[in-house]
Amino acid sequence: MTNRDRVCVTGGTGFIGSWLIMRLLRRGYVVNATVRVNPVGSKDVGFLRSLPGAEENLRIVVSDLSIPGSFDPAIEGCVGVFHVATPVDFEGKEPEEVVVKRTVDGTLDLLRACLRSGTVKRFVYTSSASAVVFNGAEPGEALDESSWSDVDYLRRTMTFPVSYMVSKTLAEKAVLEFGEEHGLDVVTVIPSFVHGPFICPKFPGSVRTCLAMIMGNEEEYPSLLKISLVHVDDVASAHIFLFENSDVKGRYICSSHDMTAEDTLRFLSDRYPEFSIPPVESLKGIKVQLLPGLSSQKLMAAGFKFEYGVEEMFNGAIQSCREKGYL
Repeated sequence: MTNRDRVCVTGGTGFIGSWLIMRLLRRGYVVNATVRVNPVGSKDVGFLRSLPGAEENLRIVVSDLSIPGSFDPAIEGCVGVFHVATPVDFEGKEPEEVVVKRTVDGTLDLLRACLRSGTVKRFVYTSSASAVVFNGAEPGEALDESSWSDVDYLRRTMTFPVSYMVSKTLAEKAVLEFGEEHGLDVVTVIPSFVHGPFICPKFPGSVRTCLAMIMGNEEEYPSLLKISLVHVDDVASAHIFLFENSDVKGRYICSSHDMTAEDTLRFLSDRYPEFSIPPVESLKGIKVQLLPGLSSQKLMAAGFKFEYGVEEMFNGAIQSCREKGYL
C-alpha cells in the first residue's frame, strides 16, 4: 500500500473511527469516512472537516448499516476498508435480535460491496474484547485469539442487555468466514477498553467508565474491578499496521495494560489530588463477574509496539474532558 491510496473508514464520527481518520490523514492517505444521518437529518462532522489534511484528502459519505448498498459509494476506488461502525444499545431499547441482525447483515453487505468494487485489497474489522472473554474462563487466565465468547453463556449469565456483545461476536465470525469463503483478505482487531484523549464531540462510553472514580459514577465501579486497557492511539496504529503488513492473517488482540480497581484508586489518588477519589472501602461489597485478561502476543510478534502507558491514557482523557466541558 502507498500513502496516497484511498481507504474507507466506517463510523467516522465515533471515538475510534475519528481518531483513525486523523492518523490516516496524517500518514498521507485519502479517506472516505462514512457517517450515519441522525433522525433529524444532520450530523456534526465539522470536527472531521477541520482535521489537518481533511480539506484535500477527506470525503464524508452518508451510509447506514440498515440500508443495503448504501456503502457502495463510500468504497468506490478504495484499496482498503476499516469497518469500525457498529450499533450500540446498552440500554436495551431494541430487541437483541434486531441489533444483531443489523450488525451482521450490514457487515456482510459491506463485505459484498468490497467484492463488487474490484479494488479493495484488505478489509480490517474492529471487533471487541466482548467477542473473546465471555465463556467462563478463569479470571487469572490471559486469553489469546483462539478464545471466543459463548453466545449462550452471555445470554445466560449477563444481567444487562447483551446485544452489543452477541453482535460483535457473531459479526467477527461472519467476517472471517466470508473472507475464507470468498477469498477476500480480512483481518480483525480486538481492542480491550479503549482509553485516552478523544476528538469526537460525544463522550466515549469506555472513557467515561475509566474515569468513573473521578466523576463519581458509582454504578460504573463494577466494570473497574479488573479491566484491560489500551490507548486510542495504539488502537489506531494497530489498525494501520495490520492494514499495511502483508504477512498478517486472522484475529489480533490489541490490549496493553491490566488494572484492578485498587490499582486505579491508588494511581488516581497519587497523580490527581485535585479530584475527590473515593476510598478503597467504597469497593467493598461489589459483586461482579471477574473477567480473564487478554494477551497481545500475536500482535507484538508480528512487529507491533505499544507506545502508551496508563498515565498517558488518563492524562489525555482528562485533558479532553476538560476541553469539552465534561469535567
